[in-house]
Order: sequence, then C-alpha cells, then structure tokens
Amino acid sequence: MQKTIRFLESIYTEPIQILDTSIALKKYAEIDFSIKNPALNKIKVSNHNECQNYIDDVLKDKNAQVVYGGYLERRNLYAGNTNFSSSEAGDRNIHLGIDFWSPAGTRVIAPIDGKVHSFRNNAKVGDYGPAIILEHNLNGFEFHTLYGHLSLESLKDIYVGRTFRKGDKLAALGNFDINGGYAPHLHFQIILDMQGKKGDYPGVCSAQNLEFYSKNCPDPNLLLHI
Repeated sequence: MQKTIRFLESIYTEPIQILDTSIALKKYAEIDFSIKNPALNKIKVSNHNECQNYIDDVLKDKNAQVVYGGYLERRNLYAGNTNFSSSEAGDRNIHLGIDFWSPAGTRVIAPIDGKVHSFRNNAKVGDYGPAIILEHNLNGFEFHTLYGHLSLESLKDIYVGRTFRKGDKLAALGNFDINGGYAPHLHFQIILDMQGKKGDYPGVCSAQNLEFYSKNCPDPNLLLHI
C-alpha cells in the first residue's frame, strides 16, 4: 500500500484542477458532510434542495466557488435509500472518493492522461447517474479514475478506448434529475482493481468492508494535491 501511495503522490507535485480551469484553486474550500457535523442535524441532507442550500451557505461563508471533501467520511447523505442498506454487511455510508460541489454544467477536466475504460448511465435514485471511468497505465502501474454524477450530454461522444489528455474537457456536471437525485457535484474516485465492473463501481462502503475498499480506492488527493 505504501508503494501505491508513493507512486500516486509522485505523478504530479503541483495541485491539479479537476473542474473548469477558470475557477482558481484558491476558490476551493473544504466542506464537512460527515455525521460529526452538528450543522447537518438541522437539515435533511439527503434532500437535494436542503443540501444545496447548505452548500450555498458554506460557499458564501468561505468566499468560495467550489467546496470539496469526503474521502472516508461517514455520512447520513444516503439515509433512507434501500440501495445503501444491507442486513449482512451493514449500511453503506462511508464515502470512497472526493466530492466537488459546483453548479450543473460545470466542466470536468481530465486530471491525467488516460483512455475510456467504460461508461454508463446509472439511473437509479442515489446512484451516479452518468459516469465515466478512465484507465491509466504509467510506467507499468495501472489504475482507474471514476467520474460520477455527470450530465447526459457527457456520454454523447464517449466510446471505449477514447483517449483524453491532462487538461482536456472530459464531461460536465449533471442536475439532480439526472445525477441520481443529488445537489450537483462531481464524485471523483481512484480504483486500483475494477473487479470486472464496467461503468460503475461502489462509491460508498460499509464499515465491515472498509479495510478492502480503502486499499482498493486510495485517497484521490494523493493525485490531486489540493
């Protein structure tokens, strides 16, 4: 695991913009969607309108244009959705990527050279909606990056094997009626082993399965350096 961490950290040494490059990184600020945040006790965070209102308040308070965070964050965001409940493994409420909360239509930028591994519109409520997965192979080290909650238009010209260079426009963010029912945001996740899955991969896990998923899905900020 330490070898993987060191490799991901070494790909780039400077911060990488993953959204519209006209948004300066100094306009990014952290947000806390964990169960430990008392401010969320006052709202139904799983409701996209209430969630967006909270995001807007944080953006204003921090004078930011993008708020981000969430890796290995335990959340109530998925409460009440049966897709995240399991009597065997326990509820899936631990987030495996970083979310970047920004308005629908915001451009998503490829943070690293790669080619399309797979894509799909995961249309269930609470799922990714349109998602694209890129495959990367650098010096024999293979890994994948997942981009979820995109617009339908993002899948229009996508095909398996299509290449993207660092800095290329990859997609755009979708609205709540397309992206699985959430306030608009990008879910960005690193995946080492896709386990045969295409167009989809768990973005949330249970505490029981955390050891495996935290190793297979290392912190995306090892790459982004935000």
